[in-house]
Amino acid sequence: MLGFVFGLNARLGRLHFFLASVALAIVMTAICFAIAMAVLRTTSPSMIRPEDLMTNWAIIGAIVLFGLATFTLQSMRIRDIGWDPVCVIPAWFALMIVDYVVAGRFPAWAIGQEHQGTVVGGLVNLALMLALTFWPSADSEGSYGSPRQPNRSATNPSLSGARLARVSQGTPRPTWS
Repeated sequence: MLGFVFGLNARLGRLHFFLASVALAIVMTAICFAIAMAVLRTTSPSMIRPEDLMTNWAIIGAIVLFGLATFTLQSMRIRDIGWDPVCVIPAWFALMIVDYVVAGRFPAWAIGQEHQGTVVGGLVNLALMLALTFWPSADSEGSYGSPRQPNRSATNPSLSGARLARVSQGTPRPTWS
């Protein structure tokens, strides 16, 4: 049941993934704007420090909400592509952690002074986002069939299916001569 909560067993097509990502961005922008207005209403702008903002429960809640929603959308899309999100997402997290460590250990390899990543990590993120947005959906068995052609297994019943149909209808077994 936990697999359905985070979208690990659900599927989401390309268009729905794109539209859900845009909707999530719009909702999160509205939430961030509301939080900023609430913080500015109670505090003068000269007294706001970035360290104090990270202790605000509304900001922490918005970060957790955005992270879980993004994780769920990506898991659903990865499942629809035919990949296993239980393998892909931890591998992606591990690669991003290694990228962060490499960028911290070798600052010359980092993208810039303010970034904590390398070009390799940026390219991996770009490739993953392009794959999630444009990779075609797999059918229910995980193969990439054309949507215009019917599934061959549906048009040609298997031998065991033919036997079951014959037995259930009481048709005598054909004799081979």
